[in-house]
Amino acid sequence: MDYECIVYEKKEQIALIKLNRPKVLNAMNRQLWIEMQDILEDARKDSNIKVLIITGEGRAFSTGADLKDSKGRSIEDYRTYLESLQEASKKIIKFEKPTIAAINGYALGSGYELALACDIRITNKEALIGSPEARVTSSVTGGAFRLVQDLVGPGKAKELLFTAENITGEEACRIGLVNKAVPPEDLMNEAFTMANKIAANSAFSLKEIKKGFFMAQGECSLEALMDYEIEACLACVSTKEREASLDDFEQRKK
Repeated sequence: MDYECIVYEKKEQIALIKLNRPKVLNAMNRQLWIEMQDILEDARKDSNIKVLIITGEGRAFSTGADLKDSKGRSIEDYRTYLESLQEASKKIIKFEKPTIAAINGYALGSGYELALACDIRITNKEALIGSPEARVTSSVTGGAFRLVQDLVGPGKAKELLFTAENITGEEACRIGLVNKAVPPEDLMNEAFTMANKIAANSAFSLKEIKKGFFMAQGECSLEALMDYEIEACLACVSTKEREASLDDFEQRKK
């Protein structure tokens, strides 16, 4: 099947998903999330695939939601979009095979959250990573409230989300947000080296180990948390401040 927003390849026991909207720095629209769900289902069913790598085409992993799409969108349409995003994120978080995010460039907002949903993150040390939601009157999705805290602790997680500042891949590695930070030219080789190490192991063991990690998470269910994220995001984008934030964002890009 041909995809509009994603390049999907299989290399022996490894599936590669490449976000492919480079002209808009792989900004995410609803079509991308629909395609992501279809590809995840294909990779899940393929018994030969043991590991999934997600990366981006061009200068960005993903700069997050396509804000041009969100301007003027009704709350009902926004809910549909967020539900598609959350469903795809849940599928990645719960995906029974190990997943690796190869962060090649900007990973912002829901692009950053996509990387968080993966089991392992390897980044270009020069990449910029962050959650700009508080700057554009929005809120995080993709299970980020839990996922960031699990990686860096509540204090650092609050600092990152409250300040909305970007950090480099090198800094992300220092604080434990990513597993490795490497020079840009080494990124994909490092990701495939890690994937091949994983793929050399038992598919059944990998599945059971990943299930165990998921069971070991905290008291609030991921489902309840991600439902809350939708409501928090919708509450933010319903405000008058949201339109002003988007206008300001567009002016800063010019």
